Amino acid sequence: MPMGNVLPYLPIATLGSLLLLAASSAAAQTSDAQPSDPQSFALHGQATLVVQGVGGFASPYSGPNSLTPRQVKETTDVTAYVGVHPWQGAELWANPEIDQGFGLSNTLGAAGFPSAEAYKVGKSAPYFRLQRLFFRQTIGLGSEREAVVASSNQLGGSRPVDRLVLTVGKIGVGDVFDSNRYAHDPRADFLNWSVVDAGSLDYAADAWGYSTGAALEAYRGHWTVRFGVFNLSRVPNGETLERGFGQYQLDGEVEHRHSFGQRAGTVRLGMFRNRGQFGRFDDALALGAASGAPVDTALVRGRRTRLGVYANAEQELTGTLGIFGRLGWSDGAIEPYDFTDIDRTAQVGAVLAGKGWGRSTDRIGLALVVNGISAEHQRYLAAGGIGVLVGDARLPDAGSEEIAELYYDVHVLPGVDATLDAQHIANPSYNRDRGPANIAALRLHGAF
Repeated sequence: MPMGNVLPYLPIATLGSLLLLAASSAAAQTSDAQPSDPQSFALHGQATLVVQGVGGFASPYSGPNSLTPRQVKETTDVTAYVGVHPWQGAELWANPEIDQGFGLSNTLGAAGFPSAEAYKVGKSAPYFRLQRLFFRQTIGLGSEREAVVASSNQLGGSRPVDRLVLTVGKIGVGDVFDSNRYAHDPRADFLNWSVVDAGSLDYAADAWGYSTGAALEAYRGHWTVRFGVFNLSRVPNGETLERGFGQYQLDGEVEHRHSFGQRAGTVRLGMFRNRGQFGRFDDALALGAASGAPVDTALVRGRRTRLGVYANAEQELTGTLGIFGRLGWSDGAIEPYDFTDIDRTAQVGAVLAGKGWGRSTDRIGLALVVNGISAEHQRYLAAGGIGVLVGDARLPDAGSEEIAELYYDVHVLPGVDATLDAQHIANPSYNRDRGPANIAALRLHGAF
């Protein structure tokens, strides 16, 4: 798809928003409250435009969820972060957002999809969503306090070092769990789904990536323990969330913060337990063989539990260089539900600030990922089964999905960044017959 066919769909307001955000950010640098001054109200904003394209690659056949060669797509979003401080330790936040655009192949064709700015719902015209609406209560467990700099969904001021934090409402599971300072924000660092989160973490979410529920965190010294419960979508990969936890996810995470030679690092170990109407791959294959009908996990869904675990680490090596990594595993006998088709994953990466070449505010990042699926999952896809994001109608020669992502982020103006991003996906959708796919993107992001 030529670039000229993409530009007419860009909301002009988004590009204007980037300039307004730059001006707002510059003004905020002189007017923001100091970290020790408590805020009673806050308004932040962001606008992000991503234009992404894929070149030609081997594609001898395709299915309903295949990545199509030679296409260019764009996504845009504009978000406001409005917060108030109703009483001591309490915050109430709302994040209204306007979205528009499509991911490549309508956000299909790779388990590690190349843009986490692309939702599973694409539309040509801008539309409104209230992505987050949540309440947070912090309860001190000691007298020692630390400064908190104002940011999106965080009021400036101070907070107890040892504390309990209760968050209730509509949020993203990733707002609390599986965080990583180097790889967790597709508006600022890496774009690929299986880099910004552990690909096997089948987190509860609607088609936009958000859920309703509650999380409790306990901070004590260098340790944090987190627990959460969230609604799954009513049907896999669906637009509507459950109510009342009829289908739900339990999340748990232990975090330890440390330092090596005064260089900060963090290790996180987490797990999830999904409970709902899920299908087993082998049951779908058996039914298809007996009936002659296409294999489909929707025909064999029953009340089941799906488990998964992950490890997440980050480490500062110098004042400009940091490294990170994740490992993840989930039960590959049962279909993934709300995230993507990954049963096991491993990633490593590094981010380097540009001080060494006179651009201290620029950053370059590199990530390498290997995603895999179980033998049962492979058989299901080989028989023509369709997953959350993948499904080439056949899979005669399965292999690991291997991804390399490289980005360079340029600090253009106060509050405005431009990023060039390149990705190489070998065996997209675990299919050795297709690919490799080489993908390039331009991201413009402004925030105040």
